[in-house]
Amino acid sequence: MNPDSPIEGGSSAERPQSNANSQTSDALVRRGPAPLEPLSNVPPMRDAEDGQLAAGEPSFAKEQELSGVDALAPALPASNTMEPDQPTPNSNLGEPTAPSNLEDLGSMPAAMDVDLAKDLGALPDSLLDAESIPIPADEPQAAQELAMPAGLSSTSISPRHQLEAWLAAMVQSRASDLILRAGGKPSCRVDGKIRFLPGKVPGPGALLEVLNGVVGEERMGAWSECGSVDVGVHLDGLGRFRLNAYKQMGEPAVVLRRISDDPPMLENLGLPTAEMKRIASRKRGIVLVTGIAGSGKSTTLAALIQYMNLHFERHVVTLEDPVEMLFTEDRCVISQREIGTDCPNFEAGLRHALRQSPDVLLIGEMRDAETVCAALDATETGHLVLSTLHTVNAAQTVDRILSFFPSEQHAQVRQRLSENLGAVLSQRLVPRATAKGMIPAYELMTSTPHIRELLLEGRTSEMSRVIDSSGENGLISFNMSLRKLVESAQVDLEIALSASDRPDELMMALRGFQHGGDKRVAGPNGEESDNGLRMADNG
Repeated sequence: MNPDSPIEGGSSAERPQSNANSQTSDALVRRGPAPLEPLSNVPPMRDAEDGQLAAGEPSFAKEQELSGVDALAPALPASNTMEPDQPTPNSNLGEPTAPSNLEDLGSMPAAMDVDLAKDLGALPDSLLDAESIPIPADEPQAAQELAMPAGLSSTSISPRHQLEAWLAAMVQSRASDLILRAGGKPSCRVDGKIRFLPGKVPGPGALLEVLNGVVGEERMGAWSECGSVDVGVHLDGLGRFRLNAYKQMGEPAVVLRRISDDPPMLENLGLPTAEMKRIASRKRGIVLVTGIAGSGKSTTLAALIQYMNLHFERHVVTLEDPVEMLFTEDRCVISQREIGTDCPNFEAGLRHALRQSPDVLLIGEMRDAETVCAALDATETGHLVLSTLHTVNAAQTVDRILSFFPSEQHAQVRQRLSENLGAVLSQRLVPRATAKGMIPAYELMTSTPHIRELLLEGRTSEMSRVIDSSGENGLISFNMSLRKLVESAQVDLEIALSASDRPDELMMALRGFQHGGDKRVAGPNGEESDNGLRMADNG
């Protein structure tokens, strides 16, 4: 719709009033929420108790351009795409009426329905910059509240538009997650740290209405029955998100994770590129990417699939809950199936996938013995299987797989793993020392004769030592990875020690390396060493 076309319909009482000095024949309102007056005229956000301007609150009178958020004006309908609301003109924005009840999505006065795209234009580049918030020395680093323009933190805008504003701020700041609980404080995760946003999450009724519009009634039925549901959604102008809706204290809550629009490249992940390319080139075997939630497992799997897509002719079948990264086929045929939509569960999806002429199978997560058995069956018939586990290292990964089975079957499972396990990559994200963002530390265990022997004999407790000391190609320990990051000044020494399973050995390795170069490394209480290695400064 042409934004300069006049609005038609509506009673005379609903049309905006204008005086003789301001009346023009081309008074126009664009489709979507009614426009907000200039930010310079919007009163600053004030403390709820004393009505005073919050300390340290920034001024957003100077507007800056923020590309890609003009689509925020539409509201969320009962689908994953967003359609524009019918406009309700009102020119009397300088004197807003009382805020409407957030429980009633349809009763929002036109004067309160702000133009989010215009308001977001004033967001600074460092809106959610985790390092822009000073933390006094020698004080605990509690979660900080981030500032937003008063128009976006006001309760006068509708819940659906407030959600869009928070998502836009999340995208702007490169935050990984947005966390919303009914009636609670909105928060996001920036560089692994929780940061609060101004405002308040709508109450249970209003939040449920928004979730119904995004997730759909069928999935929300599963939420009511099971207490949680996962879904991948694409919101116009904002991108693709993985959404997990869940219950807490009987009320709705939601976590949204941003998914990149473009598949990542192996060369850009900070992982051992040559080894990862060799893993992606395998024709059979099980490859497991492990780590805690938010450690980048899905990103690594997507990079492996994209490498295959660019270099090999294969049919890749994925089983995901939900589908996250969307691929554009290049040299591969990529069939992406979603659990709950395209098949009932991983086991059934795997059973039927073997009849779909696959070369590579991607399983979103190994959750039980049935899935493990199906994956082993697939690799024993000549397929490459990629999957994930929530474990922190290779030894724990093997123990977790064995724990799915009764003890009398452990010997058989160990034998099958020794013959079919291709590689285990365990990841941990640690903060960068000199720049924003996170960088992966990793442990890589590929199938070598010694590793296969340990698997067959059940000596999993020795794996970490063998990986750390063998020096074989394809075996990289966490301490090796962390040592390299410290020596290249990408990670502070204190951060590396906290991320290590064996920090004493890491410190000894660093000191031994520097003694060989006739230099010294500071101890745990040191702040700066001769060679530039330093402990993280908490001040």
